[in-house]
Amino acid sequence: MRPMFADSILDFGQQNKRHAFATTTSFIFNCLAVGVMLIMPLVFTETLPKAQLLTFLVAPPPPPPPPPPAAEQVQRVIRQIQTDVLNTGQLRTPTRIPQKVQMIKEEEAPPPLAATGAVAGGQLGGVIGGIVSATSSLANVPKLQPVVPQRVRISQGVTKGLLIHRVEPSYPPLARAARVQGDVVLTAVISVNGEIENLQLISGHPMLVPAAISAVKQWRYKPYLLNGQPVEVETTITVIFSLSS
Repeated sequence: MRPMFADSILDFGQQNKRHAFATTTSFIFNCLAVGVMLIMPLVFTETLPKAQLLTFLVAPPPPPPPPPPAAEQVQRVIRQIQTDVLNTGQLRTPTRIPQKVQMIKEEEAPPPLAATGAVAGGQLGGVIGGIVSATSSLANVPKLQPVVPQRVRISQGVTKGLLIHRVEPSYPPLARAARVQGDVVLTAVISVNGEIENLQLISGHPMLVPAAISAVKQWRYKPYLLNGQPVEVETTITVIFSLSS
């Protein structure tokens, strides 16, 4: 029993030594093979691809030339303009005729001011050169009066505030018996004295229109003032007929 155990231990140790030796030998052989593969291109340089090496060594094309500076262009335009002007200050005859000729129309000069009370070269009523003094010119300027329209149009809400005398229309008996009700819309012109003028019908039931017109003709309004002056007013008047009232 003991000799068999000793033999197995001895065999196991020998196997480990063989395995370590084989690993070391394989590692050294691989290192030598890699080193030879790296050194071969350096030793035998004639085997390298020459065409590929030449493409790597080609220099890039030079950059394009920069554009001319703006200052040179300005100087070129100035020199071109100077060539069209003579030493005497007059323009040179153009060498070519332009395709399109533009006519320049100058504004007419304003008429000379009439200097009232001014004497040429004196100061009577003005200053030197015949210019009117400030006080005399302001005295001769006419005062502008505001233009007041003869007639303006306002809403019903404004006219209700101006109403000072209102006559209620009488309900027509025939319309009450027929149970007719509704609104009668009229247009009217209120004079500068507040009286109703030019009364016209817009809409309404025929049974109710005569009573509405008869009542509205008796209404009176306060004058409508515009810029402090009374003016005629055009407005709309609505008369309501209701059986519940």
